[in-house]
Amino acid sequence: MAMDEKDSCAGMPLDGMASDAASNMETARQKARQYSPLTLAFMGDSVYEREIREYVVREGNFPPNELNRRSSFLAKAATQAKMAHLLEASLTKEEADILRRGRNAHSATMAKNATVSDYRLATGLEALFGYLYLSGEEARAKELIAAGIALVLEEKKTSQTRTADQDKSKNK
Repeated sequence: MAMDEKDSCAGMPLDGMASDAASNMETARQKARQYSPLTLAFMGDSVYEREIREYVVREGNFPPNELNRRSSFLAKAATQAKMAHLLEASLTKEEADILRRGRNAHSATMAKNATVSDYRLATGLEALFGYLYLSGEEARAKELIAAGIALVLEEKKTSQTRTADQDKSKNK
């Protein structure tokens, strides 16, 4: 039996379902924008941590101390700040605005072993991930996190290769 545009799963026209989904997404965005940047960062920290843990576990069945070592590198404020810089060009205007709001938020605390600028940029990145999650755009948050991890690890690998080449040159 063919469905026309008045047929649907719940008696609603199919085109109406699409507009309801868009309306719900916009409502979720509006609600998420009402949270303070630090509340968004609180949520985003959880989203980011879960994705890091999943990435590290999927890399292999390592002992817990090795899993922790690998995830700690990605969770550091300096790494998150580098990730924010590397992802900047791929952010929408709205995403860049959320990152900026999070970066400019003044927190009463600061991470150990982090510069103020790295900590603030990391907070901005976490605010972005929290905003995307609360807006119903978890897939976009996952996409950015996966891209960020790949970019940061590639840069780390390139940096290590460059350092090794420089060491070889010094020893000649």
